[in-house]
Amino acid sequence: MKIWKLVAGILSIIFSVIVFFQSMLVGTANTLSSNGEVGGSAGLFVSIFMLSGGIVSIVIRNSEKTTGNIALGILFGLGAFLGFSMAGSYSDLNIWAGWCFINMGLAIVSVVKLRKRGY
Repeated sequence: MKIWKLVAGILSIIFSVIVFFQSMLVGTANTLSSNGEVGGSAGLFVSIFMLSGGIVSIVIRNSEKTTGNIALGILFGLGAFLGFSMAGSYSDLNIWAGWCFINMGLAIVSVVKLRKRGY
């Protein structure tokens, strides 16, 4: 799981930059068209949760405690929830929310494996 946490952390940081700029453009388009959608704003929050989840993932990769993995699951879970629930016409946000959901699931698997080992 250490390699996964490092790779997922690096990819999440890179993806968060992409999501941030996409969301800024989508938010600007939503504002100019006055369509009332909030996909761009939701994308900004998803990028923040993805960035913080990536940083936490890199920091806790060598930890044998479950608390960091629980925090990781919560961060990626919030990103997935916001992304799936508020995407609207910003369909790329569903892809990024899917990435957050995968990372949340793997964080839960890591918690279960650590608890079986007695940590």
